[in-house]
This record gives sequence, structure tokens and C-alpha cells, in this order.
Amino acid sequence: MPRLPRGGLIEMDALALSAPRRLNVPIDNRWGGGEMAVLDFGDPARPVDLIFAHANGFNAYAYRSLLQPLSGALRIWAPDLRGHGRSRLPARPEGRRSWKDHRDDLIALLDAVDGPSVALAGHSIGGTSGLLAAAERPERVSRLLLLDPVIWRREMVVMMNLPLVWRLAGRNPIVAGTRKRRALFDSREQALQAYRGRGAFKGWSDLMLADYLVDGLAETDRGFELTCTPDWEASNYAAQAHNPWQALRRYPRAVRILKAESGALCAVPTTTPDVVRLQVESVAGGGHLFPMTHPDIVRDALLDIAV
Repeated sequence: MPRLPRGGLIEMDALALSAPRRLNVPIDNRWGGGEMAVLDFGDPARPVDLIFAHANGFNAYAYRSLLQPLSGALRIWAPDLRGHGRSRLPARPEGRRSWKDHRDDLIALLDAVDGPSVALAGHSIGGTSGLLAAAERPERVSRLLLLDPVIWRREMVVMMNLPLVWRLAGRNPIVAGTRKRRALFDSREQALQAYRGRGAFKGWSDLMLADYLVDGLAETDRGFELTCTPDWEASNYAAQAHNPWQALRRYPRAVRILKAESGALCAVPTTTPDVVRLQVESVAGGGHLFPMTHPDIVRDALLDIAV
């Protein structure tokens, strides 16, 4: 095993420099069956150490430069969530109320892993969905790392679970704006130029942006289209009738949360006396997308939960 000094400096070996393998894991649940695309980093002869779930609108390959340096020491499965990347699972935005579909897909993925329990990490929607899954399958998840998971204040969660409130979600400016997102480009190069340094992609390296586009766009007869449609991405923002606070209480093992210093979507305070297993810290200078802008901090946290 390579030396793993702190501070994000990792001694590379051949595995850490090699491209991840692509797997397709069958999924069959009440939300519709198909295949979940998974990037498999690290030595295929060893058990899976870590599952990593991405943020809304992104895909697993967008995190390649974050995860690949760890593959000399860890075997990591990074799935494309339903409606994202190369996964082929029904993604119907109409009438969605919660992220229980993502939860159940991750449960199926946990059940598909051979070997002992695994560490589970996720960013934004991936962190929240991973938490929901871990609460249902605690025997399959050894530890949790949540990177600015979407966890609203308790009163907001109660409100979003009231009957018919979900019908008002379309009035949310983020939901309405996402639905208008450009979905078609003439080329990957045109998309890269359109995204570079703008909006959610501000502060990203060109390498990470190019990685996002590998599975974020698919070539079609019309051009290069987003694999996560604006309607599906918007439905993830709108569908909030799930309860991450309840999942935090139910999951019995250690949970570490890294939240953004500015613009955090996680309302869990840094001191939570009623959940002694919980460690919550802010990432200095980090916004919601700090896994892209502060990757060394995230790599060290991933090593802490998985090694």
C-alpha cells in the first residue's frame, strides 16, 4: 500500500494513474428497473472500500480527479444516480415528491457489493441520499461522510412533508431557472467554453470541467445533449418530502459532515448534543461545491472514513 501522508499529498502507483473501469449494476425497484452505471476505481481483486455519490446535475466522472488519486489505497465505486450520466433507469420528473428513488437505488447498490460493509460518502444530493440509504441498511454502511448534504431546518422539512405543498415547488426560482437551462450544444468544446468560469463551474479547473462533460453530455442526432435533463435536475430541487433528520437519528454509526463556510445547504449545526456520533465542521473558504475547489481536504476526509 502506498504512503498516505496528510495534506492531500499521495504517492501514486499504477492503479492511482489508471482510468476507472465501467460497470453496469442491475437495479430493480418500485421506481423502475434498469442499469446503474458505476465507475470502479482501484484494485478489482479487493473488496469495495467506499461508495461515493455525486451532486445534482453532475455525474461520477466529474469527480474523477478527486477520487482517482485514492485508488492506489482504496477500491471505490462511484455511481451515476438515476437520471444522470450513463445510468439507464427511468427518470420521470412528474409528481416526484422526495429522493426516496435515489435512496432505494443506493440501497440496491449496497446490496450488490460483495464483501464487508463499506464506507459511504456523497456530495449534496448524493450525501443526503446516502444518509437515507444508510438509515435503511446500517449493517451495510460502516461510516458516513456527507459533503454539504442538503438538510434543511427541521421546520422546513416538516412543511415540505405536508400534503399538497409539493405542488408549490414549481414557483421556486431555482426550480424555474433550472428548467430553462441550455440542454443542447454543437460540441463538447462549445459546452466547455460556455461553462468555463461561470455559475456553478466558477473555480473549476479545465480538467475537472472536461471530466464533467465526458458523461454529462451524450452525442445524439441533434448534437450533444445533457444526460441529466433540465426537467430532471429541477425535479431534484423540487422534491423535498424526505426526512434526513430522522435518518440521522436512525443511523447508529459515526457520521462526519463537512459543510460549506458560505452558502451551505446543510442546516446541521457544528454542535449537535442530541447526536453524539455526529461530527460537523465547516470548510474554510469553501462554498457548496468545495469538493471541486478544495479537493485535498475532501481526499483526506475520504481516507479517514475508508482506511
